[in-house]
Amino acid sequence: MVFASLEFLTLFLPVFFACYFLTPPRFRNHTLLFGSWLFYAWWTPRFLVLIIFLTIVTWLAGILIDQSAAEKHKTRILVAAIIVNLASLAWYKYANVVVRSLNDLFGSAEHPLIVWDTVVLPIALSFTVLHATSYLVDVRRGVVKAQYRFTFFSAYIAMFPHLIAGPIVRYRVIEQELKERFFSVQEFATGVRRFMVGFSMKVLIADPLSPLVALVFKQSRPSLIDAWTGCGAYTIQLYFDFAGYSLMAIGLGLMLGFKFEPNFNNPYLALSIQDFWRRWHLTLSAWLRDYLYISLLGGNRKGQTRTYINLLLTMAIGGLWHGGESWNYLIWGSIHGAALCVVRAYQHAGYRIPVLASRMLTLVVVMLAWTVFRASDFHAALTLWGGQFGLNGVAMGDAVALAMRPTLYVSFVIGIICIVYPATRYAANGWGLFGSRIGCAIWPVLAFAYALIVLTGQQSPPFLYFQF
Repeated sequence: MVFASLEFLTLFLPVFFACYFLTPPRFRNHTLLFGSWLFYAWWTPRFLVLIIFLTIVTWLAGILIDQSAAEKHKTRILVAAIIVNLASLAWYKYANVVVRSLNDLFGSAEHPLIVWDTVVLPIALSFTVLHATSYLVDVRRGVVKAQYRFTFFSAYIAMFPHLIAGPIVRYRVIEQELKERFFSVQEFATGVRRFMVGFSMKVLIADPLSPLVALVFKQSRPSLIDAWTGCGAYTIQLYFDFAGYSLMAIGLGLMLGFKFEPNFNNPYLALSIQDFWRRWHLTLSAWLRDYLYISLLGGNRKGQTRTYINLLLTMAIGGLWHGGESWNYLIWGSIHGAALCVVRAYQHAGYRIPVLASRMLTLVVVMLAWTVFRASDFHAALTLWGGQFGLNGVAMGDAVALAMRPTLYVSFVIGIICIVYPATRYAANGWGLFGSRIGCAIWPVLAFAYALIVLTGQQSPPFLYFQF
């Protein structure tokens, strides 16, 4: 079950909200927890046991850290609990790709080195581990107190708005709201509006691009125009898909009384790779910076050489966190790490690039990295890169031209008009279309209504970040 589905909109969400608001306030965390577990079990019931197991391990470890007097005991408990979480993630993420790599190196299709049944990756595992790790580290540091109520802590981990694909919500951000929160008509209305905008971004803008992206990334010899068309389409699709999900999650959180942090800030307008990571997947960027780059690796406190190594390691590990199907995500993270090092060295030497050129260069690097991120394997990425550098000719192929029929992009155009333009106008001067707040309020409703009509006639593709 996904947010952009009729079963969620017409069945789960109305029933859940009815139960939630009929529940006395002091028991609403119980309703939230069981509703979230039901939401997860709707998709993959057997993996709910794994999520509950990791929740129990993390909850108990937090209590033991809080109760331990000796610092070394606190650290041992912290390390042991993090190892359990990371080992679970590593097994489900990389068991398949490691075995496949070993078979490719030392076996053959007829005689594999290891006979293997594919391990299925549970949805939400990556984000569960990040939430658990940040909570344990913060308890160890004394930033937050351990939560002794299992229901409260489990509701934090399993909360269905952010469970599947974020945003990453640190425990201290919603610690007080877990204890006590109040219903606000204004916040609920704001949450509904954000949910509608996110839903429209997904259905009207991201989904129509999916067939074109799939077509281009399967081509054996894409031309320069084909390759850049497919990469550009994926660049737009991924942003509106993931940012749309994040906005829906933030909206749902507001409806429940929780204030999640924003996850995107116009990333494709970034001036540099550093600026891109200050704008893209903000909660992950902050997590990698605070818990990995600074706390574990030492950040930039140990000289320039070590700083470059730390940047490379941080982004490579961030790529590994995304991965599972191939080593492409490690390569993607390494590209961003190398780009961060190059830009840092360039700026350290006192050089500057004009603003427009810097924006364009940053976007090109991001798009080239998206190519390997989206490709099925490294060979497919090399094929697309070859096309992007003009090795297979320039002209658009017939298949891509047919896939770009104008009738297929009516919803895309409507989505841009109803969502992007009003949002840009509102950000610029605080007013909606035609200079009125009414217009700003009406456009998301119209876009949402049209998106519902579109959704009834087709099945919306899963959110792209669900696979991570």
